[in-house]
Amino acid sequence: MQKYLFRLFAAAMLFIGCSFLPVKNTFTGAEMQSISVPTPGLFDRSDAIRIDLFHTNADDYCFPLPVGKAMMAKGNDALEIQTTQGDAVKAMFAGTVRLSKNYPSYGNTIVIRHENGLETVYSNNAQNLVKVGDEVKAGQTIAIVGSNDSRYYCLFAVMIDGRRINPSTLVELNSHRLHRQVLTCKKEGDGIKVSTQRMETTTAEIFPANPFEKTETFDLNLSLLPPSAWAYPLPGSKVISPFGGKRRHGGVDLKTKPNDDIVAAFDGEVVLSGPYYGYGNCIRIKHACGFETLYGHQSKNLVKKGDKVKAGQVIGLTGRTGRATTEHLHFEVFFQGKRYNPTVLYDHTNRRLKNVTLKLHKNGQIVTKENK
Repeated sequence: MQKYLFRLFAAAMLFIGCSFLPVKNTFTGAEMQSISVPTPGLFDRSDAIRIDLFHTNADDYCFPLPVGKAMMAKGNDALEIQTTQGDAVKAMFAGTVRLSKNYPSYGNTIVIRHENGLETVYSNNAQNLVKVGDEVKAGQTIAIVGSNDSRYYCLFAVMIDGRRINPSTLVELNSHRLHRQVLTCKKEGDGIKVSTQRMETTTAEIFPANPFEKTETFDLNLSLLPPSAWAYPLPGSKVISPFGGKRRHGGVDLKTKPNDDIVAAFDGEVVLSGPYYGYGNCIRIKHACGFETLYGHQSKNLVKKGDKVKAGQVIGLTGRTGRATTEHLHFEVFFQGKRYNPTVLYDHTNRRLKNVTLKLHKNGQIVTKENK
């Protein structure tokens, strides 16, 4: 209850304190020529504004290069996001293009002004695909990534009133997640002081034990789960037999080496551990949101029925018990008792959760939507 009241209070403060900008599609000559210019009217009502990133929906945010590798550029005022030739540069938030031109030192550059007071900068583009005054949506392609010294990358920056701020204040570089927080930007002399109030959603809120007590559907955004809340069941493995096919394979077979560590996919409770028909030594774990996972053919199970396990905890060793011709892990996923292809959750190539939001239905249906 205290947490709920705190969020209501924070929302009320945001409503009172924010200076949301009327985004326009006409700009002065200076605004269309210079990357760093003050934002007219931003601090007219107060010397401080608050920017709510806590209530940003999945459709309202996109990392500029979703599959790129981000690192801080020199000076910590920009990100160099490396990718491959021909990749599309995306708008982080919805807004209006303030600048789209070529600079000798930055290459083709785009600046987008957003209603929340932020501006985002995308440089080193091979080609700009938007012009000044264009309204863009989060995730919309605005440019094609450019190259320099045989590297393909976008140089990305975030500005407040023409001053750059460290982009990692907004996003987590490895996961590309937007930090769920409130930014307070206060004008102090010629500079801007930025402070943050993090309000990260807990794992229990993202992945609740029973989301269907009062509703028939629930949106599970896998990209919001922290690294501690999930694990790939056989780290370092490769797929040797996919789900389905002519033999109606009920799971996916993963292989590394004999007696390798098998880990729990998520937190949960062991509901079965022991020999089980053709699965050999088998483990079944009940998780939140109606999910269960099954692990088969172990040479040895290291947990017993009733045990509470954590994501990433070693639960067994790979083997070939039951109907198996080689040491491997047979892995299955269930939702509300229905068997699903494990690819509903996992990207097997990169051995990580997919960047998707799953609309879970109480009747056992899952509808997948790609996150931008």
